[in-house]
Amino acid sequence: MKKKILEMLRVAGANFVSGENIAQKLEVSRTAIWKHIQILRKKGYKITSSERLGYKLDETPDLLLPEIIQYDLQTKIIAADSQIFYKSSIDSTNELAKRLAYHGAPEGTIVVAEEQTGGKGRLERSFFSPKEKGIWFSVILRPQCTPKDAPKFTLMAAVAVARAMERFNLRAEIKWSNDILYDGRKLVGILTEMSAEIGCVNYIVVGIGINVNVRREEFPADIREIATSLSEMAGENLNRAEFLRALLEEFDKLYIFSNFEEIFKLWRQYNITLGKKVTVFSAESGEIFTGTAIDIDAEGALIVETGGERKIVYAGDVSIR
Repeated sequence: MKKKILEMLRVAGANFVSGENIAQKLEVSRTAIWKHIQILRKKGYKITSSERLGYKLDETPDLLLPEIIQYDLQTKIIAADSQIFYKSSIDSTNELAKRLAYHGAPEGTIVVAEEQTGGKGRLERSFFSPKEKGIWFSVILRPQCTPKDAPKFTLMAAVAVARAMERFNLRAEIKWSNDILYDGRKLVGILTEMSAEIGCVNYIVVGIGINVNVRREEFPADIREIATSLSEMAGENLNRAEFLRALLEEFDKLYIFSNFEEIFKLWRQYNITLGKKVTVFSAESGEIFTGTAIDIDAEGALIVETGGERKIVYAGDVSIR
């Protein structure tokens, strides 16, 4: 009901819509319409009412509410229909997404939060996720693939973010495998987790955290020099819901396409790792070594040339020297 009322108010734009007209179209009483308007106002929608003219939508709240995200969203799988779980505050969107996936949540379901109190990145690092300043969400995927294919979806997500940024005239720099940077400072983190059996993936959860409107002084002191935000990059605040819609649409197109050879070509266009001297921490072996990042292989693993040999890094941490 509230979604339909919002749609009618949005279509009207700066014009009023009479309560009687809304009630007739939705086949409910004017009192029921008034009650739903009050609920929308409590959510943060600014709606002007007039006894003579009806209702007019003046402002949509800067929140990642499902009805805001799905307004004019052009996707076929990701966040399609009503597959959005919204939380004002949560420990970790990935943790809830994994529980939902375990209990059968359909592919394309997303969990989005205004704040994470226990957000995490790779190697169990904490992830700063302040309230109503960024986009913190996770998506459930159920691809027909093997466990060794899972890292590919991290690179897919990075390309989706980069393409969404381009829609806002912002240029991404991707550092293997899952960091998106601007001027050497981190904008976006991606964490991919999966549930699998031998030769079969049950589900993959891709968590994406984006610093959207975080001012430099708002970052904790220990990451202030290595983190930045889209607003710092653009010179102005961005509409978070608009950016998330763009990202979901780009992710949806890439996921439906799922031609990783072509996706990796796109990834290479944005990357700042290949051809550079790097220091690598291999999560598999615990080894730390330096070398030159040559390329990524067909699985999305990083190929590093060091001491006359080539090493393949499937998971780990890379710093550019």
